[in-house]
Amino acid sequence: MNNKALSTYKIKKIMHCFAEDIPASKAAQILGVNRNSVNKYFNLFRFVILQNGGMGKVKESGKFELDESYFGAKRVRGKRGRGAAGKTPVFGLLKRNGDVYVEIVENCSKAQLMPIIQGHILEDSAIHTDDWKAYDGLVLNGYDHYRVYHSHDEFARGKCHVNGVEAFWSFSKRRLAKFNGLADNKLYLHLKECEFRYNNRGKNLFQILWKLSRKHNIC
Repeated sequence: MNNKALSTYKIKKIMHCFAEDIPASKAAQILGVNRNSVNKYFNLFRFVILQNGGMGKVKESGKFELDESYFGAKRVRGKRGRGAAGKTPVFGLLKRNGDVYVEIVENCSKAQLMPIIQGHILEDSAIHTDDWKAYDGLVLNGYDHYRVYHSHDEFARGKCHVNGVEAFWSFSKRRLAKFNGLADNKLYLHLKECEFRYNNRGKNLFQILWKLSRKHNIC
């Protein structure tokens, strides 16, 4: 992209719209800017967010919630659960009183999930999950493991639950529903945007984006 195509003033206005979660089509109308230009900058901001993700750069210790969810096509009738056809599996880690981190995975098997867990969470940390079989063996890998049994309609037992990461899934699905479907090559960027918004809820997103954009010479 030619960053000189629009003035810094216009770029900041587009960034304000992005920070306020205003759709590109509406932002284009408000600002009198071509929708394609707004979309280009919105995607550029998403790439900046992707390059400056929080949790995930170093391994952390503490208390975590792990869960998986599915995004994309609607469920096929009769197909439910982790094997639902036509959907993209996404794995999430949430540090209690901290950030959430998401990754698209090929499937929700132990072979897929365990390297992500070990790559982001230090041993001796406390991990809360549901009863999905992929989490078998966490204790053997050096973690304190606590489970709730969703298959038995158990969703919390004292401080043992995955309500935090499930709240993130609900937030993300509400946001992404407004796009009426996303191409596979766009889903990851939008998931990382959801991650960024969730991790920085209550903060001034424009100021954060402006600082990151200056760092990458966008403005």
